[in-house]
Amino acid sequence: MKTILIPIALLAGILTFAQTEKDTIKTQEKEIEAVTVTARKPTVESKVDRTVFNVANSSILAGNTTWDVLRMTPLVSIDNNDAIKAEGESVTVYINDRKSVFTGKELKEYLKTIPADNLMKIEVITSPSSRYEATGTVINIVLKKRDDEGLKGSVTLNNRQNTKNSQYTNFNLNYHRKNFTQTLIGSYSDNTYVQRNSSFYTWYQDNSTNQIDSYIIGRSKSPSVSSTSEFEINNKNTVGIILEYYQSNSTSNSEADRKDFINNDFTSSYEQNQNSKGLNRNLGTNIFYKWYDKEKNKILDINLGTNYYGQSDDSYFINNIFSVADGSSTRDLGVITDTENRNYYAKIDYTQPIGKEGANFEVGGKINFNNNVIPNNLYGNMLSGLSANDVFHYEDQITSLYANYSRTFFKKLETRIGLRYEYIDYRIRQNVGSAYRKDGYGSFLPNILLKYTFSDKYDLSLTYNRNIWRPWYAEFNPFMTPNTDGIYSRGNIELNPNPSDRLYMKLGILKKYFISARYMFTDQDYWTDYVKEEIDVNGKKETINITQPSNFTGKVHKYYLYANTNQTFFKNKFTVNLGLGWYYIDNSDFNAKNGIKSNAYISYLSASTNLSYTNLFNKNINLSAWVEVSNQNNGNSTTNRANVFHNISATKIFPKTQMEVSLQLMNIFQRPNYDATTYNQQGFVRSSSKWDWYGASISFVKRFGNQKVKENTKTDVEKNGGGGK
Repeated sequence: MKTILIPIALLAGILTFAQTEKDTIKTQEKEIEAVTVTARKPTVESKVDRTVFNVANSSILAGNTTWDVLRMTPLVSIDNNDAIKAEGESVTVYINDRKSVFTGKELKEYLKTIPADNLMKIEVITSPSSRYEATGTVINIVLKKRDDEGLKGSVTLNNRQNTKNSQYTNFNLNYHRKNFTQTLIGSYSDNTYVQRNSSFYTWYQDNSTNQIDSYIIGRSKSPSVSSTSEFEINNKNTVGIILEYYQSNSTSNSEADRKDFINNDFTSSYEQNQNSKGLNRNLGTNIFYKWYDKEKNKILDINLGTNYYGQSDDSYFINNIFSVADGSSTRDLGVITDTENRNYYAKIDYTQPIGKEGANFEVGGKINFNNNVIPNNLYGNMLSGLSANDVFHYEDQITSLYANYSRTFFKKLETRIGLRYEYIDYRIRQNVGSAYRKDGYGSFLPNILLKYTFSDKYDLSLTYNRNIWRPWYAEFNPFMTPNTDGIYSRGNIELNPNPSDRLYMKLGILKKYFISARYMFTDQDYWTDYVKEEIDVNGKKETINITQPSNFTGKVHKYYLYANTNQTFFKNKFTVNLGLGWYYIDNSDFNAKNGIKSNAYISYLSASTNLSYTNLFNKNINLSAWVEVSNQNNGNSTTNRANVFHNISATKIFPKTQMEVSLQLMNIFQRPNYDATTYNQQGFVRSSSKWDWYGASISFVKRFGNQKVKENTKTDVEKNGGGGK
């Protein structure tokens, strides 16, 4: 109760202070209004191929990281495995139009090092052009660009109270002098998290069940720094270099309790204690050259870059085992993992207008090399059926070429047609194990966009995309290791990519109301699979549960209907964005071909709203709130209960001293809880997790220098024509 009452009292104090404070000088009052009451973009913009979340002036930025704000972005959801999805589908994340090399928990840790105060907007690109690599939806995180003269920046201090207490601080410095711009961003977090999980496995073959409950507490200390240097040679030529580094020192402890039954009769129990410590490091470099002819609207963009990611982890498990047949025993097991990933790439993009009709042509290519190595070592009293040590290698080369052509006809019909070709050549092998695979394949990925504007009040757009989603390198690794919840996990070297086709339609009414519909079809995919296997332990057979990704064949039809509106009131001070979505999934063919005993037809609703009020009582107080109701259905998993996320924040701005104080209340009325059932050929498992994203936080921000910001709208030319945006 203290955790809730203290922040509520602080909020009441801030509002009371705002009402009683009086300005003695009228010129100061006018100055304050000039700062706070300015024309600004809507919080959420719905465009032909994307939804844009404009957060540059939002009070939700203070004290948050980019990962936190991504949670609150319309159309975006994050599941209990930290997988980012948009409209229920997997996404690829770009930062300033540069594809991130991370996914899953690695991406989460990286985005947590980027302070939200540096955000301009987040674009959810549901119909990306051929410029983007072979994926479905793209999320592009656009950072602020400050180019006014002199030194300016900010320092943020944040304290967050969830189950445990965490601290976060960052600094943001920018210096601009004539043709040179230097940006330096640093952060440090000391984060403690707690999570409770519960899983209930049911197996058809022997009518057995497993009940597993676990409790995890972890702590990470994460410093990071990034530098961007940019020099304008003249009004057309710019060169620059981006350097990024972050690391995370983490420790965790988990306790898991497992009970096994056959025909409801108790057979055995396990008590597992795990202690882990790890070190993650990332170093990224990007050298770029840009030629931009503003008069002719021609752009040449060249990027060369490298990324290094290293992860060292040492986990030690102690199992106390009781079996009705064999009595009590103790087993210990250690797992040492030392991952090293190296990425090298070269990318070139060129755009120019064609003719006098406003046509636009874009062409480019990229060559990408990856060299990933994962040494694994087991020690202690391990199961005899497990490999003690091995080294997993994954190497690939991806070459891609693309072209886009866009043109507007009759001043009403916008068109864009694009084609992308990608070829991947990859090799997978183990030093000790027998796993080996060498393969390669090419893919043609067309896309089409049409938009017809009937009048200033009505427009209709239609897009088609062919996509392919490739497995992540770690999903191929067949080395088997224990998990925190008492079961084992491994990858699958035989995984194949998932191709899909998408058709998307959007109707705009009065530039405030948008109705969109989407259809997606696939006949092949890979999802989480659960299997039981017997291994030999001292001459006896022991059955273990394993989770792994597996390929599933079968037709899946997905339908999606979404309505969205963005309204402003009280002279643009109060903004309301509301979205409501309905999903319908036809899994009948998929379930029949794979023998999965789940619902063949799934339908559910989702909704979200973002509210913001600027300059409350004319006292420089900004309020914002976010609520989302989501069902995280995915492939062969269905949600048992909807989740309700919410966030309330208030920010008081002091223009004379350039100070800000912000208070956030996160999920204080209901703690988020993931609850879903995953089906496979052997049975099903119902899993639930209680997340730690709740409580309250308070932030103090000190700014200095001129905070004028300009939006870099020329990084992606497709935004300027052909219905690109």
